Amino acid sequence: MPRTDNDTWDLASSVGATATMVAAARAVASRADQPVIDDPFAAPLVRAVGIDFFTRLATGELTPADLDAGDGDGGSSPVGMSRFADGMAARTRFFDDFFTDAAAAGVRQAVILASGLDARAYRLSWPQDMVVYEIDQPEVIEFKTTTLAGLGAAPTAQLRTVGIDLRQDWPAALAAAGFDAGAPTAWIAEGLLGYLPPDGQDRLLDQIGDLSAPGSRLGAEAVPSHHNVDEQELRERMQQSTDRWRDQGFDLDFSELVFLGERNDVTDYLRKAGWTVDPTPTNDLLVRYGLAPLDDDEGFAEVVYVSATK
Repeated sequence: MPRTDNDTWDLASSVGATATMVAAARAVASRADQPVIDDPFAAPLVRAVGIDFFTRLATGELTPADLDAGDGDGGSSPVGMSRFADGMAARTRFFDDFFTDAAAAGVRQAVILASGLDARAYRLSWPQDMVVYEIDQPEVIEFKTTTLAGLGAAPTAQLRTVGIDLRQDWPAALAAAGFDAGAPTAWIAEGLLGYLPPDGQDRLLDQIGDLSAPGSRLGAEAVPSHHNVDEQELRERMQQSTDRWRDQGFDLDFSELVFLGERNDVTDYLRKAGWTVDPTPTNDLLVRYGLAPLDDDEGFAEVVYVSATK
């Protein structure tokens, strides 16, 4: 079902299932011969969600090669599971490094927007006085917190969870949780902007800017504008990437979860708002971490990773 302004979801449906999908990819990437990341919580969290397809993928019972079999080069149009796992490994490492660099520069306040099954508050080596805020829907926050506690995991930072939908007054909820708008903050919007309508993307960036003291940093994954692309053709290409998933019993049309059409370029938008911005194309990021670049026609090749400082 296509997105609506007031739709809801959990970790097994709609947009929430993408958090589970990405966690499964992190589990796959963590098992690589030369792993770019190490996320020991990814597989247990996926298993707890209970989607059989992603559980088998996260635990290794089902491999990316199984899904990509017959694609010739391991997955092409728009992207196979093997390359998707590589992309998620590079994306995860980018935001890991972003937080590490921010903390090394003295930032002691971090905000993870739409945190989903992100376990950075538990697996990164944070400074002792680091405060990490996680914002997501209350049910998602409760699920992850309870599951990790059941695994005996403890946060490695001062974790403060904020259960609220980003379409609501999340700045007020963040302030109520103790957020200090007068202190530099490291923000990340990972795997988020493409699931916001164009005006929602701008509004979120404006809200972050309003709450960011000098010295704050923002890491974001910027999706391209599609004003010159046939929307139906693009959605059909996106559907192709999940055809093999349906063969494995998982049927969710990811093309219905994103907002296409024309949107502002994140790099330009932030620069006009006074941020200093360093954009990194996906292929540059893959090469940085020793992974093969994508072909130009593969779905994630146009994504740009943004690191900005105010």
